[in-house]
Amino acid sequence: MSTAILTGQPVPGSSIEDDLRSLGFDVRPAADAADAETLLARVPAGERVAVVDARFVGHLHALRLGLTDPRFPLAAVPGAVTARPDARQALTRAMARENSAGAGTAGGGAPARASTVRDVDGLADRIVTVLDADGEAVHRPELGSLVAAVPADPQARNEARQAVASVDEEAVRLKSAVKGRDGFFTTFFISPYSRYIARWCARRGLTPNQVTTASLLTALIAAGCAATGTRGGFVAAGILLIASFVLDCTDGQLARYSLQYSTLGAWLDATFDRAKEYAYYAGLALGAARGGDDVWALALGAMVLQTCRHVVDFSFNEANHDATANTSPTAALSDRLDSVGWTVWLRRMIVLPIGERWAMIAVLTAATTPRITFYVLLIGCAFAATYTTAGRVLRSLTRKARRTDRAAQALADLADSGPLAEGFAAAFKRPARRLPGFTAPAVALLGGAAVVATAALTGFGSPWPAVAALGYALTSGLAVARPLKGALDWLVPPFFRAAEYGTVLVLAAKADVNGALPAAFGLVSAVAYHHYDTVYRIRGDAGAPPRPLVRAIGGHEGRTLLIAVLAVLLTATDFKVALTVLAVAVALVVLVESIRFWVAAHKGGAPAVHDEGEPA
Repeated sequence: MSTAILTGQPVPGSSIEDDLRSLGFDVRPAADAADAETLLARVPAGERVAVVDARFVGHLHALRLGLTDPRFPLAAVPGAVTARPDARQALTRAMARENSAGAGTAGGGAPARASTVRDVDGLADRIVTVLDADGEAVHRPELGSLVAAVPADPQARNEARQAVASVDEEAVRLKSAVKGRDGFFTTFFISPYSRYIARWCARRGLTPNQVTTASLLTALIAAGCAATGTRGGFVAAGILLIASFVLDCTDGQLARYSLQYSTLGAWLDATFDRAKEYAYYAGLALGAARGGDDVWALALGAMVLQTCRHVVDFSFNEANHDATANTSPTAALSDRLDSVGWTVWLRRMIVLPIGERWAMIAVLTAATTPRITFYVLLIGCAFAATYTTAGRVLRSLTRKARRTDRAAQALADLADSGPLAEGFAAAFKRPARRLPGFTAPAVALLGGAAVVATAALTGFGSPWPAVAALGYALTSGLAVARPLKGALDWLVPPFFRAAEYGTVLVLAAKADVNGALPAAFGLVSAVAYHHYDTVYRIRGDAGAPPRPLVRAIGGHEGRTLLIAVLAVLLTATDFKVALTVLAVAVALVVLVESIRFWVAAHKGGAPAVHDEGEPA
């Protein structure tokens, strides 16, 4: 239960108390300013508390946005201010300062005013003023056409009530449930009706996490249908994949509609998105195999390409999260294009976001073969990756950015360096200071390209890939030997991902034994989960996975070297078994630690993640 302290003289006919109770608040009227401060002190430390002016007139959803959003420690709308338990001290301090100022001597030596009901008129807004003066971050939601006001007289109150009556509050609430920046397919083919599904779920008490789980189960059933290898199964798989995406949109819209945000929910939503797509790839590959067509290499290639695309997005965003920089010509051109409606939608479709991508996969699954589906997917994702990466490279080169230590640490965490790279980095730390600024991405690219190319150009069992993998560990250490604050240093993590995943793909294909590529698919899936988990922890301000975990699974360079050595020492059949064992071991270690962490964070009341998700 949350507590709302109602201040000021009650207004006859006002619904404010009923509105607050409908939002889950226990309402406690304050007789005067001192009473308000006393009531605030009595609220249990683990509860949310709000201070609300009794004269408030506005929409219920305006109060909901201002007082119940779990993502922000402090929030306010006109006439109301709220604090989560972790921000209670700031609210208490602001109220004490305001009451102390109000009880002091008036200007010109006038005597102090008495503590009366009038002292608490406008107290909530005055507290917000004090919080702003103290430098506290007070969230003010965008209300749009919603009304939130504190009328000073009967005429103003009547006008405010008329303004409330003139707005369709439910229509505004439904519209705001849709994410502001979505792809063309999602905006025009899903959201027009998925928002109503979200409302239906809210009215029946369903939670976003339950809808997220339903979306995952639907996608897994779709993957199972694809795995049958029949035309009917492929058609059913395409339909179910679209149904899964509808539910995927619905869970976020339900969270925004009812403000049910949580740390665990954000993690589930992001993790399940990847699990659904990659499980579907596996289903397509199994279905193709039933028809005598081996497309596991294409399925693994699609997963590698898509994962590397995401790492490019994450790394670039983290590198520039809090960087200060001048405006580049590339960014200026992008802003100009965003001012023209059709170019906005064209650019959003070009990058093949999740809506367009899943719609394409679903249609191709139903109408063609898995091989054609993967060919089109690989071509489309490769074009999208080239387009976005080239634009970001140009933007990085044409502006002078000063990146923070936080950004450098985030990139270092995304790099996923293990003991070998750490050791080489320590050895290179001093000489690396004298190297050019482009050294980190250059050596990461060259080292990764060398190990993948060597694996591709030599026969299975050749020692040269192992030698190249050792060189890759050395270049990886050099790449992270100094803080990643260069203009293109955000490319280091995606180069590492491409090198590790590419090596696994090539060596499994070179083994040319039945089951090697599916085992490699499982291994890359397990490692990719670890890398996505690292991203979501960083974005949720939860820190990267613990270093003992990263070291236990070897880091990217350690795993790459181990796989290359196993390819030298083992027969093709034994190599397949080794890949399977390694996949299971990595999956168990990272899943157990990850689930423990996120469940503990949720139970511990960790702040909800303020994240609208990635369109890709």
